[in-house]
Amino acid sequence: MTVEVAAPMQGKILGISVKLGDQVNYEDELMLLEALKMENPIYAPADGKVVEIRVAAGATVEAGQVLIVLE
Repeated sequence: MTVEVAAPMQGKILGISVKLGDQVNYEDELMLLEALKMENPIYAPADGKVVEIRVAAGATVEAGQVLIVLE
């Protein structure tokens, strides 16, 4: 099953905590998003393996944009 992790709001990616191939568990922190002058961690919605990272640190993202894909 493929799970796409999307940005909950517009912001800037401050850092990415995982790399391709990493195995993650439900609620592991995947990245940090700065929005409205607050740091918002993005957590894994399910267990899985990181198969795609579609953004880089420093990138500006839109609400709903897919950031990471898990399988």
